[in-house]
Amino acid sequence: MPSADRPPLTISIVSHGQQALILPLLHQLARLCGPLIDRVVLTVNIPEPDLLAGAPPDLPLLRLENPAPLGFGANNNQAFGHCRTPWFLVLNPDIRLDHDVLSPLLARAAPDAGLLAPRILEPGKPAPEQHRALLTPREILGRRKPGYAIPAAPDWIPGLFMLFRSEAYRQIGGFDERFFMYGEDFDICARLRLAGWRIQIAEDQQARHEAQRESHRRLRPLWWHVSSLLKVWGSRAFWRYRRLLAREAGGASPR
Repeated sequence: MPSADRPPLTISIVSHGQQALILPLLHQLARLCGPLIDRVVLTVNIPEPDLLAGAPPDLPLLRLENPAPLGFGANNNQAFGHCRTPWFLVLNPDIRLDHDVLSPLLARAAPDAGLLAPRILEPGKPAPEQHRALLTPREILGRRKPGYAIPAAPDWIPGLFMLFRSEAYRQIGGFDERFFMYGEDFDICARLRLAGWRIQIAEDQQARHEAQRESHRRLRPLWWHVSSLLKVWGSRAFWRYRRLLAREAGGASPR
C-alpha cells in the first residue's frame, strides 16, 4: 500500500539497446521532478552493456533484465508489479523534458482521470501533435490531409507519455499483452474509458519527442504495426468504445 510520506510516482522505461539515449532523460527527471519520483523501473529488453554509470546518484533506479524480449505491454505490466505509488508513468526513452510537467499534471488531476498526459511536440514542428480521433482506417488516412476535423479532446493518446492512476491501471489489468508492439496504447485508452475513467490532457504543458520511428524504416516493425491494427479492429473493446463515443456524440450518458 502507498504510504503518506512516499513520493507519488513510479516510472517505467524500457530499453531496446537505448541506455545511452535514456541517460539524458534520467538526468532531466532527477533535476526537474526528483521529489515526485519513488522509483524508476528500467527494463533492459535485449542484452546491452550497462551504460548507467553516469546515472543521477540520487534517482532511485531498479534495473530489470529480461532473459528473452517481451512486448511493450508485457514490459510495462512487469514494471507495474514494482509500483507502490498512486501514479504510474509509462515513458518512452526518447522523451525530453524542458521543465517539470509532472507537478502540474498531478496537481490538476480530476477524481475520474485515469490517464494524464501533456501535449507532445515532435521534432521540427511548431505546434504539438494534434489530438487523435477513434483509430480507424479512414482516420489514419485522413489525419494529415487538409480539412481534417481535429478533435477538441483525444479519444486516445500514443504510448509515449502515459501517466496512469494506479487504481485505474490495476482495475483494467494493465496493457493487453496480446499486442507485442503498437496498438496497445489505443486499446488501453479504450478500456479505461469503457471502465468509466477519463483521459485528461494538460493543454498548457509540453514534452518533446525525439522521434525514433522504426516502423517507417524497417519491415519487421512495420509488420508489427499493421498486424496490431488488425488486432485492434477485431477486438471487442474497439467496437464497444466506438459505440460509447457515438452515444457521447449524440448527447447520451456515457455510462
